[in-house]
Amino acid sequence: MAQKRDGADAVLAKIAELPAFQDVATRLHEVITGANPDLVPRLGYGMPGYAKAKSKPVLVLFRVDDTERVTLGVTEHATHWREDGADHQLMPSAWFLTGLDAPTEARVADIVRRATT
Repeated sequence: MAQKRDGADAVLAKIAELPAFQDVATRLHEVITGANPDLVPRLGYGMPGYAKAKSKPVLVLFRVDDTERVTLGVTEHATHWREDGADHQLMPSAWFLTGLDAPTEARVADIVRRATT
């Protein structure tokens, strides 16, 4: 449990340093950890990331590159899926957002659950 707390502290410290969207990032952290409480927060690629264990690869991450948007992504180590009814071979791995509302939070939670199972 100490590893999980240390990782969460590092993630929250990183969120506090972000150039913008600290409120969105804080809520994203809550939604991600709420969607799969077993995930271990830690920094991945220098940004908030979430893995099944401290020694395991990051599966879900988000980043703030500028003041325009937040990127939510799943890494190559996550479970990937084709969109329901898709007639192509593309699988989603990143989404842009500028805010969170109830439908967006529900979609993020669904993405996290699907990517981490």
